[in-house]
Amino acid sequence: MKKTLVSLLSLCLMTASVAARADAVDTLREFIRDVKTGRAQFTQTVTSPDGAKKKSSSGTFEFARPNRFRFAYAKPFEQLIVGDGQKVWIYDADLNQASSRKFSSALGATPAALLTGGALDKDFDLAALPMKDGLDWAQATPKRQDGAFKSVALGFKGKDLAVLDIHDAFGQHSVLNFSQLATGINFAPDAFRFTPPAGADVIEQ
Repeated sequence: MKKTLVSLLSLCLMTASVAARADAVDTLREFIRDVKTGRAQFTQTVTSPDGAKKKSSSGTFEFARPNRFRFAYAKPFEQLIVGDGQKVWIYDADLNQASSRKFSSALGATPAALLTGGALDKDFDLAALPMKDGLDWAQATPKRQDGAFKSVALGFKGKDLAVLDIHDAFGQHSVLNFSQLATGINFAPDAFRFTPPAGADVIEQ
């Protein structure tokens, strides 16, 4: 009787654990489907393939589906990455240099495309991961293996996106932690428009 009770308890715990992990994929789907606009602060840590070097940066992330976003890096130096739906612009303030690429070729199946309106099930294989650090995790792996990154794990605190954990095709590991997430923002029509400053070197690819 005792063994039977223990077995039933273990089965219930395992079932509950699997259900909780499965919810992380549902949460990701709901986030992509329901959250149309948002803004958050972020910190980013990039670790070299050998694990010996780390770079840290921080700034603000804004997005409006479909296919518009803005990463404004403030520290350690100013850099702007803007997707306007047609092109992706990268602007380096120190160099006063701007470069652009067509949106489709710049993003493809990338974390930015995933967050701002990429074809979730068309471009990515989704899987639930065990809970870690108090977050529910879902993993998205590109179906095409010739891109710039291998996988991204998305950590959710409740319904809010808290962490992106990215492994790229070059062996680098990047972690973005989000805070002060606000959703349902009414952005100005030109919020995701980028115009190179006067005198900037412009490179279009």
